[in-house]
Amino acid sequence: MIPVEKLVDHVRSYNPNSNTKLIAEAYEYGKLMHGGQTRHSGEPYFTHPVEVAMLLAHQNLDDSTIITALLHDVIEDTTSTYKEVAKGFGVEVARLVDGVTKLTNLELSSHDAKQAENVRKLLLAMSKDVRVILVKLGDRLHNMRTIKHMRPDKQVQKARETMDIFAPLAGRMGMQWMRDELEDLSFRVLNPEGRNSILRRFLTLRSQTEDVIPKITQDIRGVLEKSGIEAEVFGREKKPYSVWRKIQEKGEGFSRLSDIYAFRILTQNEEDIYKALGAVHKRWTAVPGRFKDYLSQPKSNGYRSVHTTVSGRDGKRVEIQIRTRQMHDVAETGVAAHWSYKDGLRVENPFAVDPFTWLAALTERFSNTDDQDHQEFLEHVKLDMFSDQVFCFTPKGDVIQLPRGATPIDFAYAIHTRIGAACVGAKVDGKRVPLWTRLRNGQSVEVTTAEGQRPQSSWIDTAITGRAKSAIRRALREEHREGYVRLGTELARVALEHVGKKSTDKALMTAAKKLGLKNKEALLARMGSAEMTSSDLVGALYPELLTEDKTDENLPASEIIGLNPGQYAQPGHCCQPLPGERIVGIATRGKGVVFHTIHCEKLADYEDQSNRWIDLHWTQGRNDPNNNVTIQITMANDAGVLGRICTLIGEQNANIADLQFTDRKPDFYLMSVEIQVRDVGHLHHVMTAVEADSDVAYVNRKRQQPNGE
Repeated sequence: MIPVEKLVDHVRSYNPNSNTKLIAEAYEYGKLMHGGQTRHSGEPYFTHPVEVAMLLAHQNLDDSTIITALLHDVIEDTTSTYKEVAKGFGVEVARLVDGVTKLTNLELSSHDAKQAENVRKLLLAMSKDVRVILVKLGDRLHNMRTIKHMRPDKQVQKARETMDIFAPLAGRMGMQWMRDELEDLSFRVLNPEGRNSILRRFLTLRSQTEDVIPKITQDIRGVLEKSGIEAEVFGREKKPYSVWRKIQEKGEGFSRLSDIYAFRILTQNEEDIYKALGAVHKRWTAVPGRFKDYLSQPKSNGYRSVHTTVSGRDGKRVEIQIRTRQMHDVAETGVAAHWSYKDGLRVENPFAVDPFTWLAALTERFSNTDDQDHQEFLEHVKLDMFSDQVFCFTPKGDVIQLPRGATPIDFAYAIHTRIGAACVGAKVDGKRVPLWTRLRNGQSVEVTTAEGQRPQSSWIDTAITGRAKSAIRRALREEHREGYVRLGTELARVALEHVGKKSTDKALMTAAKKLGLKNKEALLARMGSAEMTSSDLVGALYPELLTEDKTDENLPASEIIGLNPGQYAQPGHCCQPLPGERIVGIATRGKGVVFHTIHCEKLADYEDQSNRWIDLHWTQGRNDPNNNVTIQITMANDAGVLGRICTLIGEQNANIADLQFTDRKPDFYLMSVEIQVRDVGHLHHVMTAVEADSDVAYVNRKRQQPNGE
C-alpha cells in the first residue's frame, strides 16, 4: 500500500500550500473505515482508494479531489455517513463523495431504458462538478488495472462498460492518455487473441527494423535544428487497441497502416508550430488527406494541435503532432487542467477550458432529444458525445461541429430542424453530392431546401447524429401517428385479453409509465409502428403471467453476509427490508443484529453510534415468497374490486398474509395489505399489476413506525 507520506509529499511537490494535514487525516479515516475489508485479490481494500488518489495527484489536482479519491467508497461500503464526512472534511468533499457514490450505483451496461436513465444521471453529475467524473475515471482505471482478480463474466461486463462509456468519456474530456489505457485494458479482456496478434506483429516489426523510433526522433530533431527551431521531440508506438481499430476501420493490413508510430513536437510558442510544420513537409512528403489543424478549430475540450502524416525514414508513414508545451499540458489532462496546480497556485493555462462552459456546450447538444425515447437518447449520446469530430462550414463561414462520418442530412439538422426536414439536396465545396456523402474536415456545405418537403424514411439510415435521427423519427411518427395508434389499440386489446386482462386506460397509462413513455398514446403508437411488441406491454404489467419463473432451483437461498460468528439477524419492522435491497445492521442488546434498508428513517437514531453499525449485504440466490412487506392501496368502493385485487396479487405468485381497512369513505377505501414476496423485484411486479387496475387510485409501500428497539 502506498504510504501516506509518499502521497502527501507528491501533492506538496506541485502544491506547497496544500492542506496536507487534512489529506493525512482523510487517509487515516479511510483506512479505519475500510479496516477488515479486502479486495478480490486478497489485498486490503484501502489500497484501492489510495491508488486512485495517487493517480489523480499525478494530474496535479486540488486537495478536495485528492481527499474525495481517498474517501470515495466510505459512504457506499462502510458505516460512514454524508454527515460524518461533511463534519470531518467539509461540505465540498462530502458532496463530491456522495456524487461518486451515486455514480458507482449506476448500471451503465443494463437494458436501454435503465441505461438511458443512468447515463442521464451521469451527465447530471458532470454538470454539478466535473471532479466527480475525474474521481470516477480514476476509480475505473485502477479497477481495470486489477481486473484479473474478478470473475470472468464480471470482467467482460466491466470491460464492455469501460469500452462503451468510460473510455470515450475520458477522450471527450481531453484525457487521451487515460482513454488509450482504458481501451487497451478492456481490449485485453474482450479480445485477448486480437491484442496478442498486434503485439506479435510489433515484435516482428522491431526485429526487422531494429528500434526505429529513436532513429526517426533523431531525424526530426535534426530537421528542426537546421531550421533554427527550438523544440522537444518524443516518439511512441500506438496502443494495441488503437492499431486494431484502425485495421478494422480501414480494412488494411498491419504493414500498410500509417498510424503505428506517433511523434510529438513541442515548440516554445505558437509561431514555431507552423515553422516546424513547414520544415517537416520540406524534408518529407506529406500524405494527402492526413492534415488536421486544431489550432484554428480547437476541439470543445480545449485540445489544440497540428497533425500531419509524412513518408519518413525508409518510406514508413508516421504521424506527427505539433503543439506548444501549454497546449500539450491541456492535451494530456483535458478539462482536468482547470484544477491543476503548480508551485502552490492554480495553473493559468490560456488553453485550459472552463469546465462549466464545456459542459454547457456538451449538454446543449442533447437538449433536442426526445426525453422519453431511451434508444434515441443513447444513440445521441454515444454518437455525438463519444465520436471524433469534423468541422464543416456554412456558405457564410459559420462552423458546424459533427461526428466523424456525418452526412449533409446531419449538417442540415445541425443548423435547424426546419432546414433538415425541408432538405432536398446539398453541395459540398460547390459540387452537388448525394445526401449520403460522408463529410470531411474543412469542407463547405450548402443545403438546398424546398417548401413542402418532408423527411424520408430512408434518411434514418443516411443520418449519423442522434439529433437528426431523433427529428426524422419524430416527424415520421407524427405523419403516421393516427394510424399507428389505432393499430396499437387493437394489438394491446388482443395482447391483454390473451392473458385474461382488459385493456383499460389505467392499465395502458401504468404500462407507459413503467416503460418510460410520456402517455398511453405514445405506447400505442410504438406498438402500432412495431417499435414495441405485445410482450413488452404484458411484461410491463404482468411479468409473472408472461414467463415462468426461470430462477435456478439449484441456487441456494439469499443470505445476509457481514455478520460476525455467532451473530443472528432479524429485519426491522419499520422498513421490512427485502432481499435485493441495500441494508445496514444495527447491533442491539439481546436481539443480535436488526437490519434496515439504507434509507430507513430509524437509522437516524443511531447516527452518533457508529460503533453499532454493521455493513451487510444480501447474496444473490433463489428466494421463496415468504418475506413479509406491507403495501397500502386506495381503491374504489365498488362491488368486486377487492376480489379482483386479491386475484391480481395471487396471479403474481404472492401470498396475502393480512388485510386491514384503515379508512372507509363512501367512494374510496384505504387498506393495508401484508403480502409475502420473494424479493424487492417481486414486490415491484405486484405493485405494478395492482396499480394497473382501473379502480385503483394509488399503491405505495407502507413504512411502519417502530415501537423502539
